[in-house]
Amino acid sequence: MESNKNKSTPRTTTRNRKTRSSSNDVSGANTSSIQNGVARKLVEEEDESLTSEPQTNGHGSSTSKESHPYPSLLEDILLTEDEEDSKKILFKKIRISFEFDIVIAALTLAAFVTRFYKLDQPHHVVFDEIHFGKHINMYIKNTFYYDAHPPLGNQLVSAVSYLAGYKGDFKFDHIGQAYKSLVPLVAMRLIPALCGTLLVPLTYSLMIELKYKQKTAAIAAFLILTDTALLTQSRFILMESMLLCFSLFGLLCVIKFSKHSTRLVSIGWWAWLTLGSISLTLAVCIKYAGLYSWYLASYIIWSDYWTRILGNRFISDRLALGHALARGIVCTVVPVTVYLAVFYAHFHILHKAGPHDTVMTSAFQASLEGGLASITKGQPLEIVHGSQVTLRYTTGKPCWLHSHAHMYPILYQDKRGSSHQQQVTCYTFKDVNNWWIVKHPDRNSITVDSPPSPIRHGDVIQLIHGMTLRALNSHDVGAPMSPQHQEVSCYVDYNISMPAQNLWRVEILNRDSVGDVWHTIRSVVRLVHTNSSQALKFSGKHLPDWGFHQYEVVTSKELNHDTVQWNVEEHRYTKQEYEDDKDRERDLVNAEMIPIKSIRLSFWSKFIELQYKMLLHESSGVSNHMYSSEPIEWPTLTRGIAYWISAEHNGQVHLLGNLVTWYSGLVSLVLYPTLLTFYLLRRRRLCYDISQSEWSQFCRSGEVFFVAYCLHYLPYYFLERTLFLHHYLTALVFKILLTASLVQHLDYLVQTKLRIRLIHFLYNLLVFVWIASILFTYKKFSVLSYGTTPLSAVDIVRLKWKDSWDFIVHKQ
Repeated sequence: MESNKNKSTPRTTTRNRKTRSSSNDVSGANTSSIQNGVARKLVEEEDESLTSEPQTNGHGSSTSKESHPYPSLLEDILLTEDEEDSKKILFKKIRISFEFDIVIAALTLAAFVTRFYKLDQPHHVVFDEIHFGKHINMYIKNTFYYDAHPPLGNQLVSAVSYLAGYKGDFKFDHIGQAYKSLVPLVAMRLIPALCGTLLVPLTYSLMIELKYKQKTAAIAAFLILTDTALLTQSRFILMESMLLCFSLFGLLCVIKFSKHSTRLVSIGWWAWLTLGSISLTLAVCIKYAGLYSWYLASYIIWSDYWTRILGNRFISDRLALGHALARGIVCTVVPVTVYLAVFYAHFHILHKAGPHDTVMTSAFQASLEGGLASITKGQPLEIVHGSQVTLRYTTGKPCWLHSHAHMYPILYQDKRGSSHQQQVTCYTFKDVNNWWIVKHPDRNSITVDSPPSPIRHGDVIQLIHGMTLRALNSHDVGAPMSPQHQEVSCYVDYNISMPAQNLWRVEILNRDSVGDVWHTIRSVVRLVHTNSSQALKFSGKHLPDWGFHQYEVVTSKELNHDTVQWNVEEHRYTKQEYEDDKDRERDLVNAEMIPIKSIRLSFWSKFIELQYKMLLHESSGVSNHMYSSEPIEWPTLTRGIAYWISAEHNGQVHLLGNLVTWYSGLVSLVLYPTLLTFYLLRRRRLCYDISQSEWSQFCRSGEVFFVAYCLHYLPYYFLERTLFLHHYLTALVFKILLTASLVQHLDYLVQTKLRIRLIHFLYNLLVFVWIASILFTYKKFSVLSYGTTPLSAVDIVRLKWKDSWDFIVHKQ
């Protein structure tokens, strides 16, 4: 849908523009005659400079000055500078036109066929379908789960699965598990396959929008179509194809926006920038790797602003500021709104307790239906003297302050001496030894007074271990695993000159929201040892065998660190004196709560907590994997990933790219910066070896494709996590686009610099052989993308083009 103005030729005078405006029945104030005269003169001079032929220096190189890169910019300025003139754009007649491109239609059809062919095969759980399938089950059953990635991909697949009648009853137990007939497998794999299909026309459209030739766009789309890694990743319940689809569409919208970037009041300006922001944010909501595409889009948007708005003296400061504010608002408000909406839906749907609850804080767990909420609903709200509590480490791994009737060894492994007091640890499971009694330091009673006396911010207490009745204590003794911190223990009186130091000051860190009284679950507290002014800290280090490999607890001088934050999770009042220790232990073991009222947590509290867990804490996934790989191995396709293998034969699904395409891309990554360096050095000497338009196109290849490749590839060198080949696929797409752009550039050099027919013929023959080899490699290795073809051991050996490829052979 385009306006008549957008259909006009780029080089026109102000008079012609007025004529068009009149023919479209648009009325408004005319610009001043002085402004028209100056603008007309500048446009005419610009036309002359653009149409004049550059002079050569006798060596076949151009020596003329660079032409103006934006021939239609002055027109746009004249239209946007005047407010009345600007209003015309909104009311111009709109003309709808339809175009049919047989090339993109054929490529899209081929992509659809290859992605949807036997989509329900193999009819078994493939690779990470075991994880995403479980997430889909939890969405269907409204059960909360924790994942390090944003939830949009799971939401989309779950929605389609739900519409197809799936009830979430299939258990994704292991890779290779056969799907039951009631599982709508085609529907569950539909969204990834559809997004994988759309990658081909999106690639084609992006190249066309960047002013590349149709055959170059077709080559780029062909390379995407025939890459077996992209094909494999698009056929199963995996996230990468969705990530790529939203990223490419967002970049396409941003490129389209750049055509309207000076027309602040045009529909195209707002539509394309808004669509681009939405799509790129949806990519982030699939995986955080989508942020790299956002960085690229931001560079395009603001470099365009720098060049076309700030770099033009005909745009007033007021209008330039308006452009900056408009771009800033769209690029901020739209992404934030979309991102929050995705997580709002996530919390709204997943309102029941699930197996991942313990990763979250006690307050978060208590806000879910069932689980901890069923235990904590009847708990007293205020912590008082005589309360029996379990203290949970708030911000990190789920673990509870714990003690048991075992002592620290007299000497640690480094020959340091210990206090030989009772061990205090942090234990990652619910246990009766997690219970502590809050005691007034000046009273012997451990029961609740009548009326109860609540603990307030700044009160000093003792914490008595419920099972051993020993007080939480700390001395000036180095901790077992962290000697820079003090050891924490439960005090044992050995009748030696080491008196108890068992007083702790309660400091409520979030008292602005919960008040000065210590509350169950909601209050986040810091327990400060009064003798040393150090806070009770979770060190995160495991104790040796003598500590049963539980986590170490110490005291630390770092009072503002999140590792010193604790909260009460379970709570009951001690209302009677026990006759003996057996009665007290039996009462603690059999402690039950009566559900009365659930805890409500606001969306913002849940959102902030989940973001903290996702961004700052590692996923609970596998730390090592036999098919993991390093980023340096990806460009050369050193290793693939075994996704699935048939039990009857050697037919298998193995993530492996098109070797010819990948190595062609590797050559492009070396060739592009080499040519760029050569051209820059030559241009410093005023030797212009290529035309201005070709130079602009060559620079555009680097600004978009080469920069995008680096943005999506280099950060993985700095990530401390298990990585796989599929993390490279986004960078691979931009490497393919760079390859296609270099093919066009080399074609230009052959056509303009080498005027020998034989060389032209040889070059075309070389391109044909290159494309044929890509097609041959795709045909040969596509059996590893579908997994439906029975393969013998000999067939597998023939497919092993590199010794480092780990194919599975279990049948001869």
